[in-house]
Amino acid sequence: MIKRGLSIRNTCASALYVPGLLCTTMAYGQQNELEHIEVHAQKTTQNLQEVPVAVTVISSHELVETVIKDVFDLQNYVPAFSAFQNQSATNSSFSIRGIGTSSQNFGFEPSVGLYVDGVYRSRQNALINDLVDIAAIEVLRGPQGTLFGKNAAAGAMTLTSTLPTFGETNGFVDLLAGNDSLTRLSGGASFTLVDDILAMRVSGFSTHSDGFITEQNASSTLNNKNRSGVKIQMLYRPIEDVQVRVIADYGELDERCCAALTLQNNIEAKEISGKFGTDALLLSPPFNATIYDKSTFYDFTTSLSQPPRSQMKDKGISAQLDIAFSSAWRAVSISAYRSFDSLDVVDTDFSDANLLTAANDARQQSFSQELRLHYDSENMRAVVGGYYFSQNLDLAFNTTTQSDFSAFFSFAAADLLPLAQAINQLSVATNGLIQPAGDMAPSNTAFFHNAYQQQDSLAVFGQIDWLLSPKLTLTTGLRYTKEDKSILASYQEQGPGIDGLAKDKTQWPNVAQALSGLNEISIALQSGGLPSPQAIAAISPFQVPGWGYYFLGAATVLPRPDLDETLKDNQTTGTLKLSYQPTRNQLIYASMATGYKAGGTNTDRIPPSFSPVFDAEKVRSAEIGVKQDWPNHGVRVNVAAHYTNISDFQATTFDGNGFNLQNAGDISVKGLEVEATWLLTPDTDVTILGARTLASFDSFKQGTCWVAYTWHTGNDDPGRASEQDPFCARDGDRVGFEPQNSAAITVNHSVNIAGLDTRFSAEYQFISDVYLDDSNDPYKYSPAYRLINVRWNVQIVEWDSELTLWARNVFDETYIAQSGFDVPVQAGKIMAYPGAPRSYGVSLRKRF
Repeated sequence: MIKRGLSIRNTCASALYVPGLLCTTMAYGQQNELEHIEVHAQKTTQNLQEVPVAVTVISSHELVETVIKDVFDLQNYVPAFSAFQNQSATNSSFSIRGIGTSSQNFGFEPSVGLYVDGVYRSRQNALINDLVDIAAIEVLRGPQGTLFGKNAAAGAMTLTSTLPTFGETNGFVDLLAGNDSLTRLSGGASFTLVDDILAMRVSGFSTHSDGFITEQNASSTLNNKNRSGVKIQMLYRPIEDVQVRVIADYGELDERCCAALTLQNNIEAKEISGKFGTDALLLSPPFNATIYDKSTFYDFTTSLSQPPRSQMKDKGISAQLDIAFSSAWRAVSISAYRSFDSLDVVDTDFSDANLLTAANDARQQSFSQELRLHYDSENMRAVVGGYYFSQNLDLAFNTTTQSDFSAFFSFAAADLLPLAQAINQLSVATNGLIQPAGDMAPSNTAFFHNAYQQQDSLAVFGQIDWLLSPKLTLTTGLRYTKEDKSILASYQEQGPGIDGLAKDKTQWPNVAQALSGLNEISIALQSGGLPSPQAIAAISPFQVPGWGYYFLGAATVLPRPDLDETLKDNQTTGTLKLSYQPTRNQLIYASMATGYKAGGTNTDRIPPSFSPVFDAEKVRSAEIGVKQDWPNHGVRVNVAAHYTNISDFQATTFDGNGFNLQNAGDISVKGLEVEATWLLTPDTDVTILGARTLASFDSFKQGTCWVAYTWHTGNDDPGRASEQDPFCARDGDRVGFEPQNSAAITVNHSVNIAGLDTRFSAEYQFISDVYLDDSNDPYKYSPAYRLINVRWNVQIVEWDSELTLWARNVFDETYIAQSGFDVPVQAGKIMAYPGAPRSYGVSLRKRF
């Protein structure tokens, strides 16, 4: 990244060494030199151009200047990086180089490790304190399986807060306002409590907006923002070689998020005349639902019986101790406790018919401890350490049928009605001796499940840079990780006449057996005899209220036994890198690395065909790269080519009945990334980012089958081995959600207007086509799109302030935010999450 344009203001907190802190300067005035950027990608201070890792750095100044409001805005500035959210604001996830993890299941751990001030965040979410008062963000691409405390199979993102300063306030107040009633007030300041010994920094924010999707029934908007947070830091330096940094933070969120819109309805099959789906039913009385189609997708309008709700509280405290024993030896200790509570409520039929709703109430507490010992000499740099992580997860999830569901099921499952009617006729004929059929699917039935997961992770690690010569460095690293997990889960059902459904499969209703039993009973009654106990037993499951739920096919309501499972695993990962620096302006490197993402236990109610335990995800990666500066021409080009193989990839796809969570098999990823900067003139610079990423399944035998395409066309998934096979092979298919090509071009031009230093910026972003899930259903395909962003930054030096006018997606491009799904119990219907339309506003920052 290049900082040009305006006079120097030091944003480094102090001259002290602080592991993980990126010291930057903000330049105001003309600057024609490529910037020297210090990073801590290998947990030691290094020049970005001398680190044999593909890493992108975004400084505090760039966060302000580009008006990056949250992690989703980062995608324009980091190659091969994606950030997206699905059902709720608490379900956010990152991917790097085509590899990410769905956040729908709390049993998953992320493929991209998130670290804030050196502390691992086990739950990635939309908050992360809205990136307020952040000194730097580093995004490391490729497995980081040696130095980082928890899973970083695809890469890692580290955020470092601005450090308290001694002797000066070093504060700011920022007001951001935009369309959709967007407002964000944020600020931060440092205070010296004891000269050169104790300093404090306080920062906070409050963000609100109306959202851009209209919910017609409630006359409200969805995808709004209503969040706030505060962070307090204490920096204690009793002597020059010892310092302690304590950070306490709290953030909360209460939003109507996230709205899915109809990408394909199922009123009538597109290619099968006379085949009608559930939308045709819902259009009619007694439902009278509002049904949308693809042509109205970008009207950003929906109708729900209940708007989605996301509530979250994220808080924690950490303490970092740094001790320098000598110029060669130093030690670092980071202790942290975190608590993450969330409540998500979703209208899971995604219509204004009163059919289904779901609530997910989760509470997580974690403790982590990292110890590191660093050694630095003329011929060697080394770090060794240990890491411990413990977490408890307490989850309460329920799906509830609403008032219209019984009538909906009676229409949708009309083929079961003759059986129920036959039982009722026998009941009348026997004067009630044979009981009538039970209510097939009573409304207001709740399907509960509770899960409690305990996790303990312990690791030891070490990495050494062997300085073989002034130009040649060999890096070796090794990490041993031990994981222990356990889960206790219980499942129950409550509703009118229901006090739990049979979990023993032998007691589940069987249509063929019931028809045979009815025939025997009828013959026996006609002959004056008594039916056999077997015949009575065959129809008895159909005389219990709720028997229709067994035929619904939805895993979220399927009765299943309680769960008591454990998982124990240990893995050894490491890295080997060789870097050659023939001149001070060129670095050539090659690396091999292995990564590891822990296995886990499925916290959802799942079909019996899936195991509740899934194995670890193991990664092997090779990378070659070149980092080249041409300082005389103001040009910097960093290129990385990579190949990655992932074994036992942890995949999940929603097929309309439930989430199929499992180890998919092997996938391979290969690609090329480019980051280039050109100081075109003293006043103009250009930044180019590009990535080509090819991610595909090498082996995936039990993949999710096409649902919508098959329903609309009658063409079965070619990956299905037989008509009875519930799975489809996805061998050779693309990994879902991920574009193969992405690019971004930013042009900045500085000009003095009426004595004011100003800077115009224009950004172009290209994202290629994607499949909206791992099934590669042809109806879940989203084409490429392009976005244009513009900014005008004005520096008001006498007020030590800056004003920025900004607009994103200037031409109001319509696109899908990389995710779509089959609607529960409504085969042929697809919902998807729309990308944000044009937004614009102004930001005013005052420094003091």
